[in-house]
Amino acid sequence: MDLRKAEEEDDANSTMAAGGGEVDSSFALRSFLDRIPIASIPDLNLSSKFPELKPDDCVLDAINLMYKNNVSGAMIVENVDTDFQTFVNRHIGFIEFSSLVLWSLEEFSNVNAENKISDHGFLSALEQTSQIARTKIGELAKLFLWEPFFPIYEHDSLFHASLLFSKHHRLNVIPVVNSSNPTVVGFVTQNAALQLLLQSSGLDWFDKITDKALSDFRFKDASRPIFIFSDQSLADVLHIMWEEQLDGVAVVGRKTGTLVGCVRRSDVYLLLEDDSIFGKRKTLTAEDFIKSSARTSDRSSSAEVESDRNTLCLKNEQLPEMTAPVSSRNTDSLKQAMQNLVASRSGCSFMVDESGHVKGFVTARDIISVFSPLCMDSRIDGGSFFSTALEQAGCHVEGGVIIEN
Repeated sequence: MDLRKAEEEDDANSTMAAGGGEVDSSFALRSFLDRIPIASIPDLNLSSKFPELKPDDCVLDAINLMYKNNVSGAMIVENVDTDFQTFVNRHIGFIEFSSLVLWSLEEFSNVNAENKISDHGFLSALEQTSQIARTKIGELAKLFLWEPFFPIYEHDSLFHASLLFSKHHRLNVIPVVNSSNPTVVGFVTQNAALQLLLQSSGLDWFDKITDKALSDFRFKDASRPIFIFSDQSLADVLHIMWEEQLDGVAVVGRKTGTLVGCVRRSDVYLLLEDDSIFGKRKTLTAEDFIKSSARTSDRSSSAEVESDRNTLCLKNEQLPEMTAPVSSRNTDSLKQAMQNLVASRSGCSFMVDESGHVKGFVTARDIISVFSPLCMDSRIDGGSFFSTALEQAGCHVEGGVIIEN
């Protein structure tokens, strides 16, 4: 689409809406973003088939399903006993592979205190602990391990997607639903939303916002350093990742205090790839883990590289190595941070000072929120389409705003 022409039209409309006076920036921003269709996002996987889980499926089967299908998450659907099943929405949530693995690891810690489990491999240990392995997916909704099902349609705009990401902190991907029936045909990630926003680079309104320094935005976690020392164990990394619900954990040198790498939620699948990593997780240092992973990163096949184009790809070889985390400084512009995140397909950038010391982090969601209005659009009103998902996820819609119970 011609973004410059759209900008000119929106400037004219905004001036008219303001009665010829000062332009309402919120109105102008919404009007512009509403002109950028979701369909323009590359690699939406429209027409792809995605694995599905039911509330009665168990944790072991869910992890196996996603691991074997090389996907980082799966839709949760309920059985619909009707002749009109094709036209009835069955989706009630979304759950990530990493959430199930991290939850299982935390549960292992509790079980180990009473009954020693095998360290021969993650799946082997899971099979030995039926109270964990046989836990129903439906039971995990009360632990907030589900993401709610808030879809958008193929004809919806970037404004709608940005709104959902910025106003619901537990939403990491947004399902794209077919307009003619409630079939999920693709997913929008936060990184994809940033990529679409960057197409506006060079336009006056966009540059006025994104040429500002990161320090001007005062992101809530930019001054909240959370990190692990390089000589701490992998188990420590995974624990803090679960406890703080982080997308990635910074790893810093004990003596230098500088950033040497990171471990991301997307890396937890490596515990299933190599049984020895799971077995040594309590003694293997964070530094040794990220270095050993870097040495084995060249083993991808052409088929695996091809699968990286899948939005939900679990083994994504296009992510940067753990030894090369994305970082930013307070003096960097918002646009620079966006470009770095998109180029690396990362979800967060670690804030560092001139000496490389970690000072905090900024997420893709933080940046998307800059482009979202203060109040949620009243079009997002839930209704029967979302009722089951809202109930399972522990939230409701009130006055156009998503509220957790």
